[in-house]
Parts: sequence; C-alpha cells; structure tokens
Amino acid sequence: MQISSYSLIAPLAVGLALLGCTTEKSEAPPPSLGVSISQRDLTPEEKQVIMDAVAPSLRNPASAKYHWANFPAVVTEDSVNYCATVDAQSPHAAYNGKQAYIVKAQMSGNRVSSAVIGLVAGGKDFEIVTKMCAKYGLDPRNAS
Repeated sequence: MQISSYSLIAPLAVGLALLGCTTEKSEAPPPSLGVSISQRDLTPEEKQVIMDAVAPSLRNPASAKYHWANFPAVVTEDSVNYCATVDAQSPHAAYNGKQAYIVKAQMSGNRVSSAVIGLVAGGKDFEIVTKMCAKYGLDPRNAS
C-alpha cells in the first residue's frame, strides 16, 4: 500500500485548522522568565480525560506511555490549553515514538472535566506542536 504525501499532510493540516478553531487565547500574556505561576499535578481522573482525548489519534492507545506536564493550579476560564508528550504508535509510521500534543481542556470547579485534541505530531513535526504550544506559554518538552 503506497501512502501519498497528501494522506500524511492532510491530518496535520486538519489538526492545525481545528486548533485554530478550538482554542481561545487567554487575555493574560504567556508567562515570562522570572514570573512564578503556581502549578499542580493532574489528578488521575484528569489524566484519564486527557488520555481519552488523545487516544483516537494513536494507532495502539493501550501501549501509549504518557509524560505529564504541570497544570495551572488555578484556572479562571472555562477552558485552558494543555501540552505534553506521549510515546506511542501513530497511524503514520514516520510519527511513531515521542509525540507532542495540545488539547483544549474544559474546566469545571477548577478540574478538567473534558478535553478535545487540537494537534498531535511526532517526528519532524514535533516542533510544529511545540511552536503552537509556545503561543500559550507552554512547552511539551517539560513533560516528565
């Protein structure tokens, strides 16, 4: 089976388009160096919500190994962008391995109640997601 370049680029283009539609820019500027923003670990329930959002973009979600970044301790908006990484098999072999992702997390009572995938990509496109995350002051490379 031969994969056309269109079939590899199309999901990335759709992801970028969805990211533009599904994320809301915060009124606050991204955190700058020297500014301390209180952060927390995600709860197991919140991690599951995010894994459920990312899983459909993976070929074998059960074998995925997630690396979690810190989350803002206090969120005053209905949604927030979140970036981290996952080691997983992609539907496209060139993207197997470490992949960066960005999700829009819906908040309820300062907890993640649902999430929608904006973009996930690995390989040479890892940096595309990293740059998208940087627009919100986030860096998936900080996930551990």
